[in-house]
Amino acid sequence: METNFLDATTFDPALAERVTLEWEKLFTCMQCGTCTSSCPTAFAMDYSPRELWQMLRLGMEEEIVNSQTFWLCTVCKSCQVRCPRGISITDTMVALKEYATRRGVNVPTGMQMLGETVTTKYNISGDDNGTRQIWSENLPHTPLGVKPRRRRAEVVYFIGCVGSFYPRVYSIPQSMVQVLEMGDVDFTTLGEDEQCCGYPLYVAGMKDRMAELARHNVQQIRRVGAKRVIFTCPSCYYAWSHLYPEVADVSGIQLQHSTEFLAEMIDDGKLPPLGPVEEVVTYHDPCDLGRKSGVYDAPREVLARIPGLELREMASNRENSLCCGGGGDVEVADPTVSRGAAGRRMVQAQATGAKYVASACQQCKRTLQEGARRNKIRMRAIDVVELLLQSLQAAET
Repeated sequence: METNFLDATTFDPALAERVTLEWEKLFTCMQCGTCTSSCPTAFAMDYSPRELWQMLRLGMEEEIVNSQTFWLCTVCKSCQVRCPRGISITDTMVALKEYATRRGVNVPTGMQMLGETVTTKYNISGDDNGTRQIWSENLPHTPLGVKPRRRRAEVVYFIGCVGSFYPRVYSIPQSMVQVLEMGDVDFTTLGEDEQCCGYPLYVAGMKDRMAELARHNVQQIRRVGAKRVIFTCPSCYYAWSHLYPEVADVSGIQLQHSTEFLAEMIDDGKLPPLGPVEEVVTYHDPCDLGRKSGVYDAPREVLARIPGLELREMASNRENSLCCGGGGDVEVADPTVSRGAAGRRMVQAQATGAKYVASACQQCKRTLQEGARRNKIRMRAIDVVELLLQSLQAAET
């Protein structure tokens, strides 16, 4: 007999518990439509989130599992933070992906390929994982922390798949290691010993495949004796801080997003003087860093300390920030949907009159830049750490 979604206990008791709890909460849904109006990709879904919850309550399991709605969820949690009933909408979307994946029903080909790629190549791009340091090849010089590791360090800079393998954002890890060197930070990178954080698998409904990656990465941090891990990728940061504790021992390791670490360095006077960057910038809050991790102030504090920089907020910011469309593996399921969400965000950025849309996320930079290109918006996407490096370099001239 086919296992029903609502009492799916045979596969995973933890999944069944989540499903049961969310099922009970769904009966409190008052069909206000807040989830649908908050969703950055609802325009492309065959059923809106509000319709999906009603279908769940009516027991329309097959229709739901065979829909594309939950595969187009960016896992941004815009709906979840606004739901007046406190329903864990995003978590339910992930549970639906997990259920569909376990049943092998209606899983997009791209998602299946992603799962295979990450578990065999240890990264999302399918490149040789031994080339994880390729982003560093055109640095002015190679900082000690980027050279062949096999040494101990106080800090590990965990770069992530996007920064390691996607040329459009190589400038982010390049900038970060230069800033760390300027601040005399005792750091190292893991190179080929770093593997995907596993978050792309989690949001694709493949949580069970994430555990091995998590344990490997934590073991590598222990190997170099580091007490702190920093991330320029909010998705890696979120995975380590929110998901890893369920499957790996991260006790004794301090986890920080790069902007938190850099703001701390500036406050403690551990960086050289900052020079002027006479530009107008607007800041985009990454979903994994802002809504999902509560880090709003640190990126703004770094920007505020750069002389000459003017920050103009977008109409939707902080908890209400619009998703760039780059999360939830939606780009894998349907890249046109991701681009549509990015275009909507770039229209908001353009309205500020800023020259740059700054973020603190490697994926956001990729997605927003593509949104600008496809919508012919004359703005450049840039990362906070890139602006900080510009400021440090300006002070040297």
